[in-house]
Amino acid sequence: MIRPAKELLKRHWPVLSLRTILFGTLLFVAMLPGIAAMFLRVYENTLVQQTEAELIAQSAVLGSAYRALWRDGAEDPAPRKLSPEPPRIDLRTNAILPPQPDAAPAGPPDPHSVAVARILAPVVADSHQVTLAATRLLDRNGVVVLGTNDVGRSYAALPEIRAALEGRTTTLLRTRGEYEPRYFLETLSRAASIRVHHVRPVMNDGQLIGVVMLSRSPRGLFVGIYQDRGKIALGIALIFATLVVLAGLLSRGIARPIDALTKATQDVARGIVHVPQPPATAAREIRALYENFAVMAERIAQRSRYLRDFAAAVSHEFKTPIAGMRGALELLDEHGPAMSEAERRKFISNASADADRLSRLVQRLLDLARADMAAFDAASRADVGDRLRALADAFRSPEFAVELDVEEGLPPARIPPEVLETVIETLLDNSKHAGARRVRIEAGMEGEGLELRIADDGSGIVEADRARIFEPFFTGRRASGGTGLGLSIARSLLTATGGSIDSEPADKGAAFTIRLAAAEG
Repeated sequence: MIRPAKELLKRHWPVLSLRTILFGTLLFVAMLPGIAAMFLRVYENTLVQQTEAELIAQSAVLGSAYRALWRDGAEDPAPRKLSPEPPRIDLRTNAILPPQPDAAPAGPPDPHSVAVARILAPVVADSHQVTLAATRLLDRNGVVVLGTNDVGRSYAALPEIRAALEGRTTTLLRTRGEYEPRYFLETLSRAASIRVHHVRPVMNDGQLIGVVMLSRSPRGLFVGIYQDRGKIALGIALIFATLVVLAGLLSRGIARPIDALTKATQDVARGIVHVPQPPATAAREIRALYENFAVMAERIAQRSRYLRDFAAAVSHEFKTPIAGMRGALELLDEHGPAMSEAERRKFISNASADADRLSRLVQRLLDLARADMAAFDAASRADVGDRLRALADAFRSPEFAVELDVEEGLPPARIPPEVLETVIETLLDNSKHAGARRVRIEAGMEGEGLELRIADDGSGIVEADRARIFEPFFTGRRASGGTGLGLSIARSLLTATGGSIDSEPADKGAAFTIRLAAAEG
């Protein structure tokens, strides 16, 4: 079950940038304290509003009973309308008033209200046992007709009672005068030290007949947390689960791919070129890093193979002239006095020829090294038409014809002029040594770049050798002094400038195609 789900996620996983993952994670972590604080405040405010809602319901029932008894059970002719009273207390905005002052002395209460209170006394007592709310019934003048130790005293001076005497239902917050914290955490709760006071006027035929006065302490924050511990524990578990998921994302998107890439670098250092595919959950930058590392590793492998083959080729190429020179010197040393002048000159000539070959090899190797390490300015420009015309004039002779077909309006090529001349000179020299009598050079546009085609009528290239002619030291005219490095140098120079050279099939002679990038602007 887990594996199919993982495969489905991999197929549809969006490629997120590393910046997005880090920003989302840090933003979430930064918001956690605020979320926790806001949760506690909202939860505490909910507890207070819950207390207010309970007082509203209780006062509505007591007020209705008060009115029914006032009318001696007669039907209320006033039409009934839906008038819900949602809680309005907000700990953030409501002022917390001082503790409720004691009732003031007053005259005798309304006799009718006293009779109603006497009937309602058992109901109020039972309600108090369940809700723990302090309940007082007042007459139309604010004098207590039912309440603990307050009967016959007046609360008419309190702002909430004045509002009720004017016909308005009021809820407000007051400090608990007798409050003392029972445990340390209770000091963190604002609701622990307050009391919700709710006052409702009782109206009959539009006239005020009494007041219901209720007060109760809301549930403390930590009492509420304890009572709702299951829900809160679930919320905490979800938060930690979210953190685990985010940590897993960071691990899969950043840490694990980098660990895998680190192992791959160690393998490359040991000569094992194997770059794994980036995970489906890897960030965009990590994927790019994998791709670039794969290209780098492949180039390192190619360079390693090149150096290995190059070292073997250099050893082979140097071995022959060195062996010839050593043999000639040994013969001269051992049999020199017995040799004729002609024999001595012959051996000296052979040693000199081998020395010249070594000198040419060393020079061409230096040229190849410079070409491999060359770095050219991207702003280099060469007028292909002018360079080709100058080279054609320099090589043209009665025995060697150079024909040009240059497209009009060719843009400059992005290549240093001297590099272009070196490459073309190499091809023309090869054509002359291959016995060609005519070379044709065509130059034109191909896509967004330039293309040059050089074809001759010489001895050509054997098809089996076509794939190897750009390898160092591969030559078909070793006996005449060829080093096999000219085409390798030409390809390295062109590659360094963003160009290329390839051998093309030809019915007669040899043909090469050179592609050059056009200069910017």
